[in-house]
Amino acid sequence: MAKYKIAWLPGDGIGAEVMEAARIVLDEVGLDAEYIPGDIGWEFWKSEGNPMPDRTIELLRSTDCCLFGAITSKPKEEAAKELDPSLQGKGFVYSSPIVGMRQLLNMHTNMRPCKAFPTNPANFRDGIDITVFRENTEGLYAGVEFHPLPENLRNSLKEHNPKMAKFDFAANDEIAVSLRIITKRGATNIITSAFEYARKMGKKKVTVAEKPNVIRETSGLFLRTAREIHKNYPEIEMEENNIDAIAMWLVKNPEDYEVIVTSNLFGDILSDITGMLTGGMGTSAAANIGDDYAVFEPTHGSAPKYIGMYKVNPIAQIMSAKLMLDWLGETEKADKIYNAIAKVIVEKKVLTYDMGGTASTLEVAKEIASKLGQ
Repeated sequence: MAKYKIAWLPGDGIGAEVMEAARIVLDEVGLDAEYIPGDIGWEFWKSEGNPMPDRTIELLRSTDCCLFGAITSKPKEEAAKELDPSLQGKGFVYSSPIVGMRQLLNMHTNMRPCKAFPTNPANFRDGIDITVFRENTEGLYAGVEFHPLPENLRNSLKEHNPKMAKFDFAANDEIAVSLRIITKRGATNIITSAFEYARKMGKKKVTVAEKPNVIRETSGLFLRTAREIHKNYPEIEMEENNIDAIAMWLVKNPEDYEVIVTSNLFGDILSDITGMLTGGMGTSAAANIGDDYAVFEPTHGSAPKYIGMYKVNPIAQIMSAKLMLDWLGETEKADKIYNAIAKVIVEKKVLTYDMGGTASTLEVAKEIASKLGQ
């Protein structure tokens, strides 16, 4: 019997191709695991009206962790049009399965390390090493939205906040509302994760990125919680700054940042910035971590225009596998993968198009696998 049971979810588009690449490296490094394939993504939405079928949820609950490829998401109206004709008009509403997965399994922490591999031609510059901690289940991604706006809800909002009256010009079907929900528990989970990581990794500073001068209540709660938690980590500096200012300074002085912690949407945006500073989406991986389960994924999309071409960079997916090994406690194997990736990038002989090379997805994976023993 294998030591680990891992849910294997390639998803959409080029997800299957980069997962195939990751499997080459995982097999070569000798991970003792059973990889159990599961159904997720756009094809299951079209054919079943559910991009994450119940059988996939059962798979997740019966495994140790999950390695995930890529997902296709489209706006509500476009998604409805692509449903099988037999399902149209029956009340099916598309929602992102990766967002649903995070909420269902309470994977409250999204950790995205963005480190510039030396000599990577896609780097903004060498020496950048930033880890973004993004709250993963709340905020504007909580999915509490209304359109058209129910009349009773509208009246209640006006009763509790007179500012709602400024929108009286809009009819109920001309106004949409999304709630930004921040809880003390959610903020505590992600902020504690950031400080614990900083302590473990010997980082000197944690930066809290919010907007309390404008989004006073939700960002205010997040920031007050951060100040409380910071008292438990006196050796670590805590910096507070507005999300827009940090986006600006990240581009100008990225070396000033080590660990950034923020809410869901802000973290999504900042982690894309830090990903581009350190080589682009082709090398950026993320860990979705809960108390008992974790899902590991590249941060790029499904790139449908490249399906079947084996053109895209597999390093982000292979780095996701490395993060998975760290979480499983297989740190020696994780370090071997990281060092092998670094060797391939430094040598610059076998790289994909986004890094200035001409190699295929699988050629890069095989080259990384060949470096594992060095």
